[in-house]
Amino acid sequence: MTVLERNNVKLGGLPDGPPMVFVHGFGCDQSMWREVTPAFAATRRIVTYDLTGMGGSELAAYDPRRHADLQAHADELIEILDALSLGEVCLVGHSIGATIALLAANRAPDRVSRLVMVSPSPAFLEDAEAGYRGGFAREEIEGLVALLDENHLGWSMQMAPTIAGQPAEDPSAVELTQSFCRTDPQIMSHFGRVTFFADRRADFEKAARPALVLHCDKDALVPMAVADWMRDRMPGATVEVLDATGHCPHMTVPETVVAAMGAHLGPA
Repeated sequence: MTVLERNNVKLGGLPDGPPMVFVHGFGCDQSMWREVTPAFAATRRIVTYDLTGMGGSELAAYDPRRHADLQAHADELIEILDALSLGEVCLVGHSIGATIALLAANRAPDRVSRLVMVSPSPAFLEDAEAGYRGGFAREEIEGLVALLDENHLGWSMQMAPTIAGQPAEDPSAVELTQSFCRTDPQIMSHFGRVTFFADRRADFEKAARPALVLHCDKDALVPMAVADWMRDRMPGATVEVLDATGHCPHMTVPETVVAAMGAHLGPA
């Protein structure tokens, strides 16, 4: 199995255009970008893929020991860049996918030109000693992952509307619920723990490439304090606060995300 097969890599847009690679978030797949990618297809080469263990990727390639470190996902992203011989890449990531993109850029800065980070968080956990307000106490995260361990479908139905920031019947919440429910329960549980307990503040502080950070002002997972932290601590970061509810603006207000990206990236 090739790297491109392993991660269900899809190519689109202008074949010779500057490349844009999209990295989805926890419990999702590349289809979540479908309202954003067409806006850039006329001028850029578009690459989407599924993180190992998600969507149409090769589930057997998910190794709980290796993938306990987000760097494994970042290294697989670099393998995709290598397989496609891509350089000067704009990496676009959502949530934990944005962290994976950042880790890839830090490890292979010669391959990446810039980052677009949609609803990122360096760490969801509070760190009172350091004055970091990530949004969740340890016992809250423990409760989240325990529920996910015990009741995958119930967790998905309960959490998807909260994460989307929309009523349960809203199409974005329905799609997110279905995506969570489709994901292998064991992988979902394991990657959930990896995601919610990750602390990559040190990597954000060493960002090797400039980044556009898009933060929703009403995000149940990532408080405004995190956006302020990134503005203060990330070298080369431009933080733009969107007037939007939820953690998934690329799904709920894609036109707002496209406009912000277009204003920052300029003509291809």
